[in-house]
Amino acid sequence: MSTTKPRGQYAKGAERREQIVQTATDVFATEGFEGTALKRVAELVGVKEATLFHYFSGKQELLTAVLAERDRRGKELGGTAEFGLEALVPVAERNRLEPGLTTLYAVASATANDPGHAPHGYFQDRYARLVEELAQDVGRRQESGAIRTDVGAEYLARLIIAAFDGLQLQWLYDKSVDMAAGLRELVDVLLAPPAR
Repeated sequence: MSTTKPRGQYAKGAERREQIVQTATDVFATEGFEGTALKRVAELVGVKEATLFHYFSGKQELLTAVLAERDRRGKELGGTAEFGLEALVPVAERNRLEPGLTTLYAVASATANDPGHAPHGYFQDRYARLVEELAQDVGRRQESGAIRTDVGAEYLARLIIAAFDGLQLQWLYDKSVDMAAGLRELVDVLLAPPAR
């Protein structure tokens, strides 16, 4: 007796999982991820809440899938396959408009430092990828003379990402903090070539 699912069933399961991730991302963006959010996701997908976890091992796996979808959408927003300086402001603006996902990101990143925590690997890989991609963009700009060369590209990339996360965290507590404007200023000041 074969235990493999027919291809049609697998495809339907993958489609349903994708539908859940898309719906959860949209719901969490506006309504947050606490309280009745999962019930709302299940309702919109047309299943019972318990059925959501037929497709995910638990709430943490679903939240990690939502964060990955948030990143994917951010790349689309930036207009390139890689994360670069041009993506900073549009992503900050998007985060301002999606307070639930921004809060989810902040909470998950703060608790995922334990290697046993479900999204630990996601954040570890995410930061490594962001630093690498941003450092490549910074390096290209350094080679063209557009930005300072007296500091290494990887170090500048780490500082920019740290500032982005820090501004975002401040914004969660004080909505008058303008993440996008802060990032523009940072890039202008931090990356400016030394005066001649």
